[in-house]
Amino acid sequence: MPKITGTPVLDTLVQMNEGTAERSGLDAETYMLVRIAALAATGAPPVSYLANLGAASDLGVDLDQIQGALVAIAPVVGGARVTAAATAMTRALGIAIAIADEELEEAEEE
Repeated sequence: MPKITGTPVLDTLVQMNEGTAERSGLDAETYMLVRIAALAATGAPPVSYLANLGAASDLGVDLDQIQGALVAIAPVVGGARVTAAATAMTRALGIAIAIADEELEEAEEE
């Protein structure tokens, strides 16, 4: 059995995502909105939203577009999933703020 070293789970997740944006044929904003909608539809935990919301923001996707995507999927996935997704996104943003605050405090201590 091969020895497992480093970050095999993270490495696998990165490899699974490589090239998917290009292969999708979607523009970058639509691609991110579809990913966020898929996270909502599957009941993803807050940590799953961290990278996707960050990437969406970097591409100029705004809150109105994300809300629009959630409204669009609500009749299909149900209100409970959409509400849970909104809560998970809020928690993810809280995690991101906490991490940024911690990094700022560490930088100030140096």
